[in-house]
This record gives sequence, C-alpha cells and structure tokens, in this order.
Amino acid sequence: MWAKMRLMATELTAAGIDPFDESVYRAVLTRHTARPAELAADLATSPERIVRALDRLRDHGLVGRLAGPRRRYAAVEPRAAVEALVRARTVELDRVRSAATELSLLFAAAQEGATDEVEIATGSDALGRWFVQLQQEASKEVITLDRPPYALTTSNPVEATALTRGVEYRSVYAPEALEWPGVLGDIRELVHHGEQARVLPGLRVKLAIADRRLALMPLSLHLTDVRAAVIRPSALLDALIDYWEMCWRQATPLDAPAEDPLNEEDRQMLILLVSGLKDEAIARQLGWSIRTMRRRMSRLLELLGAANRFQAGVIAARCGWL
Repeated sequence: MWAKMRLMATELTAAGIDPFDESVYRAVLTRHTARPAELAADLATSPERIVRALDRLRDHGLVGRLAGPRRRYAAVEPRAAVEALVRARTVELDRVRSAATELSLLFAAAQEGATDEVEIATGSDALGRWFVQLQQEASKEVITLDRPPYALTTSNPVEATALTRGVEYRSVYAPEALEWPGVLGDIRELVHHGEQARVLPGLRVKLAIADRRLALMPLSLHLTDVRAAVIRPSALLDALIDYWEMCWRQATPLDAPAEDPLNEEDRQMLILLVSGLKDEAIARQLGWSIRTMRRRMSRLLELLGAANRFQAGVIAARCGWL
C-alpha cells in the first residue's frame, strides 16, 4: 500500500509540497496521529528524514505537533489546509505578476541604455567582468540559473574560491548544459566542494544573483548580440528572486544522499534521464554505446520495480535517491 502511495503522491506538487512530504502527510492522515518512528516504518525510511518532512509540513500548515514530551503529530483538515496553501501560492504568483511594470522598465533600459536600478553591459568581456565581480563581492550566497550558450568559458574558477570562503552556491541547470563537453564533470567537482545543484527542463533564461542584492541577466542567448542587465535592489530584482525560488523548488537534485543504494553509474544514468536527455546524449556523457545504455536501463528498471523510465525516476525521487 505504501509503495503505491509513494507513486501517487504528487497532487500537491503544484502547491509547493515535495512529493515525499506529501507521502508523509498522507501517512499521517491515514493514522490520524503518528510518531516519526511509526511513519518511518510505514514509508521505509529513516526517522530523521521523517522529522525533517514533518517540520516542513508544519511550516506549510498541513500538520501540527501535539502536546507532550514525545513527538506526535496530527494532520490538519485537508480542505482548509490545502486551500490555505493555494492562497499562499497565489500570493507568490501575484508578486511575480505585479513586477510586470518593472520588467517593462528592463526592456526600456535595454533600448535606451540604463536606469537607476538597471545598467546594461554590452559585449562578452563586459559580461565576464560583471560575472566575476558579482561572485567576488558576494559574502553569503550566489544563486544561478544556467543554460547554454556560453559567451566565454563553461567553467567557473571563481566559484571554487568563493566556496572556500563560505559563500553558498545553489545552481539550477538546463538539461542542455549537461550535453556540453566537460560541463557535467565541472558540476560534479563543484558539488564535491559544496555547490547544491539541480536540473530543470524547459529553463529558458540565464541568471546570477549575489546576496539577493545584485543580479546579472543576459538579455539575449545569441552570441552575436551579447548584452546583459545588471539589476540592483528593486521590484524587478524581487521578482527575479521569486522566479529563481520557483525554479529551485521544481528542479531535480543532481547530487544524491550518501546512503543511495544505487551504484554511481546507475545514479548518473538516472539523473541524466530524469533531466530530460535523450538516449544518445546519455550514452555520450557516460561513454557507453546506445546498446549498453539501454541494457543498463533495462536492468535498472528491474532493480527499481518500475514499468517504465518515468516511473523509475518517480520511485527514485520518492526514495530520496535523486
């Protein structure tokens, strides 16, 4: 029953609820009240992971912790709780929509040169200088949306230095980025040094934001017309931060937990698959033939008990292997 529940628990994703958290919520609903250890047994995972999910569900107003020395939780009535979630998400989207005027200012700035909040950098060299400066001035975090093409180089040596001085990096990559030679290896190295990396199909913009006070966004993805907006604190910057947050929530992690039962090659194959890459691109990235890739995929489907590739990705995500 619980395996079936994990596969189906995706109805609240659009409201910002992680699929695993939704499975925990459904388990609490089934039990009426529950302790983390009971839910861990129901969902075949660790109590620590359950506690983290319950904390997030409390933040979303879906469960409440009962009084007493031992942790015990009860579900909030679903209709009222989910309605509140929908209202909250609507408010988030309205904030993005309300930035339309500021987005129009950005467009106007691209035509006229600059505004107080927006400065236009022209040319690959200027774009590169701003990207380096943005990272060097960051003291807390750098958040990015990354996709081809690349005006200069695909590597980012500045990030490795910033990570060593405690700057947090969180990056969302388009699947197309993983197909560029050397990019996947660079990402793995940066993840090893502390970057949090995710992948999101359909990503159409590039963006870098430092300390939520300065953003750099190319205005065109054509290398023959390299222009970028340097955006300072404004409603436009707030809207871009909101957009990045939505992308981050929807993206799939590129790193996996240490207790991942899949071997490294299987995990990388699965990550590339759920990232949206085609068979040929996956085989090329892993140095396999198409035949080897498909044979390994068949074995992986059998290992996960999945009927198809999509289901394999869902199962792996529910189990926390992606």
